[in-house]
Amino acid sequence: MSDVIAKSPRLRADDLLPAYRNGVFPMGYSGTRWVTWHRPPERGVLPLDAAHFSRSLTRTLKQHRYRISFNEAFDEVMLACARTPDHCWITDDFRAAYGALQKQGYAHSLEVWVDGELGGGLYGVHVGAAFFAESKFHRIRDMSKVALAELVMHLRAQGFLLLDVQYETEHLAQFGVTSVPLADYTKLLTEAVNTPRQFLL
Repeated sequence: MSDVIAKSPRLRADDLLPAYRNGVFPMGYSGTRWVTWHRPPERGVLPLDAAHFSRSLTRTLKQHRYRISFNEAFDEVMLACARTPDHCWITDDFRAAYGALQKQGYAHSLEVWVDGELGGGLYGVHVGAAFFAESKFHRIRDMSKVALAELVMHLRAQGFLLLDVQYETEHLAQFGVTSVPLADYTKLLTEAVNTPRQFLL
C-alpha cells in the first residue's frame, strides 16, 4: 500500500515545517519539480536511549581520528547525498528549500572531516525535541556510520526525545532502528515537537 497522501507541482520551504509537525515528509523526482508527500503506516525510529553501535564502529568512535562540525558545509552535504545512487529524490528544489530552512535555524548538517576532507555527513530537520534525519553519505569508509552515531550522541546531550529516520531498513536496523505503528508514532511526535529544545547551544 502506498504511503503517499498528496502531490504538489513543486516544493516550497514554507510547506516543510507544517508537514514535519504532522508526521509527513516529501520526496522529489529527478528531472521534474513534482513532489509527493508521505506518511508511512509504520515509521522508522531510532530510540536515543537504545541505539547500539558495532564493535568496529565503537572502536572508530573511541579513536576519534576525525573532526565533527555542524552546518559548516550544509549545501555540500546535501549535494553529496543527492549524488548517492538511491537518493535521487534530492532535487535542486530540495536543496533550495532545505537551504532556506537551514538559514532559519531548522535544518542542520553534521559533517565528518578526515585530514581536512569531507569524509561523510548527514542532514535533517529539527522541530522542538524531534530531529528528522533525511539522508547521509560517505566518501571515506564508515564515515556515514560515524555521522549517525555522532548525531545520536549529540541529540542525547541536548535532551531530544525523537530521532525519526522515516523507514526501517536492514542497514539502519543494525543501529537499533525499529518500525513504530503510526498511532504510537503520532504520540511520540506530538510530545517531541511540543517540547522546546535547541539543536545547537
